[in-house]
Order: sequence, then C-alpha cells, then structure tokens
Amino acid sequence: MSPSPPIVLLPLGADDDALDACLAALDAGTPPGTRVWLADDACAGPRGLAIVERWLAGTALQADYSRRQRGIGEVAHLDEALAVCGEADVAVLAPDAVPAPGWLTELAACFERDASIATATPWCNAGESAAWPRIGEISPVPDDLARLGAACRGLPPLHPELPAAVGHAVLLRGSARRRAGGLDASSYASWYAALIDLSLRLSGLGWRNVLCETAFVARGGEGGPADGDLPALAARWPDWHARIAGFLMRDPLHEPRAALRARYHALERPPAQHELFQATPAAEGGPPSSRSRSAAQEEAACGAGDGARAGTVAPGPGDASPGEDAPR
Repeated sequence: MSPSPPIVLLPLGADDDALDACLAALDAGTPPGTRVWLADDACAGPRGLAIVERWLAGTALQADYSRRQRGIGEVAHLDEALAVCGEADVAVLAPDAVPAPGWLTELAACFERDASIATATPWCNAGESAAWPRIGEISPVPDDLARLGAACRGLPPLHPELPAAVGHAVLLRGSARRRAGGLDASSYASWYAALIDLSLRLSGLGWRNVLCETAFVARGGEGGPADGDLPALAARWPDWHARIAGFLMRDPLHEPRAALRARYHALERPPAQHELFQATPAAEGGPPSSRSRSAAQEEAACGAGDGARAGTVAPGPGDASPGEDAPR
C-alpha cells in the first residue's frame, strides 16, 4: 500500500503579492487533488482574503482555508496546525515561497527512498545551507523555474545530510515529528529557530535531515530568527553556530550544486514566440518570406564551417475541534 500524499501547509503572511505568486505556483506545479491548507494566524488583510477566496474557487487542489480571530504567534500557530495533521507527512512552505514544478512529488519520493529521513529540504535561491547557485547567499528568484525544476529532477537522488532543515520549504515526516514532541513554541518565536531546534532533536533521535536535490522552491528573501531566538538556540545547542558556520565554509554540497548548474545550462530554453520566426529578404518582385531562427542559425553555422476543486473555509486550530479543522 503506497503512503498517503503529503499535506501542504501554507501559513499566510501580510504580503499579498507574495501570496498571489505562491498560490499560482502551487496550482502550476503541484499534482491536482493534493491537500493544501492555508492557515491564517490573523495576518492576511482584505486584499489577501480576496486572493484566497478567488483561488479557492478555481484551484484543482483539495484546498482549505482557516483563520484565527486573534494571532497567537508564528511558532504556536504552526505547531497547532501540525498537531491537527497527526502523523501525516506535511510540507510546510514559507509565505513567500514559489515552488518549481514537481517539487512535492520529488520531496515525497525522497521520503520513500529512505525511511530514516525526517526532514527533506529542497534547493532555494535563498536557502542558506541549501542555497543555489551559491551557498549561504541570497540570489534573485530564478526567472525560469520550470527549466530549473526539470534540471533538478535530472540529478541523481543522493540526499546528502544538512545541518538542519531550512524554512523556505520542508517536508516533515509526521511520525518522527510527533516522536520528537513537535515545535517548541515556549522557547522560540520564529519558524526559523523552531525548525532548527526540531531538526537537532530529530537528529539526536537517529533521524536524518537531508537535502532533496531533485526539487527547487524559490522565495523572495531569507528567513531569520526573532529577538532572543539565537541565544535560546545557543543555550540548548552550544555547538550549533560553529556547526552551521563550518558547513557553510566547507561547502560539502559544492558538487551537486555544480551538477545542477551544468544541467540547467544544458537544457534548452524554449524560444519566445516572437523569436520563432525571423523575416528574410523577399525574392525580387515576390512577397516577403519567413523562416525559423534555428534554420537561419543552422545555415550560418554550415556556412562558417564551409568557410478544482473549490475549497472550504474552516475555522482555525484552537477555534474548533481537530476533526473540523484538519484539511480534508
């Protein structure tokens, strides 16, 4: 019996344009019928709510939306939502994430390959230890995510170890998360720090935190800690800062990063419509003619050589029972 597909959990932020881009990318790159939960900790404004309502009416995904009357904080909100999902595997996206086509299928395949993997993190242009094209740097959102996603899917699925999962997108194994005790909302205020802490606890229990090099999820910027989160991490995990710094300096992912760059550049970019045809001089007295640019380039090279589903609106976690609030 094959495992159930993961649930996608998207916590909503206040950036309406980022929300619109994320939902459009979800529709374009996620298998129809995938369960998607838009969880709003009283963050979205009127325009954001209109974007959600319009998207729910037209998406082919099995989508639900919940909103709390009053916000309880990023980590507490995510922890409640994850608890509602039980032992289901959940892919948590950042509010400004832009997934490339195939992202969720590849993350799920990563879990199927190795039952010891507790968290799988895809590449990202702003992914710190999982950043591409340069480790530890924030690069612009790639302008051809479909091409980049195809390049990722062509890489061998080796799934190397990461120091911790990264918050742009992560698939969490439900059984491992529950065994580790979930997120620590009493110690950390940011998803960034709470995810590091969860990853380290999972590692201590024998689970793996890995890179899913066959998937890519872009985002507009890098996540970061809230005030007090870094001292809390240092108190609980004294070697964490040295560990992540050493990883970034050694760059053990140099080879898969270079392999992705080579595959990306090897894939032909589909020509834009206006590039498909190039006007050629008309024969004397005849009508103008056209030919494809590739044909013209080939001749030049030879010459040189010779010379929905609509979603439902559900109450937020804490405002209803778990059965009512879970994505369906």
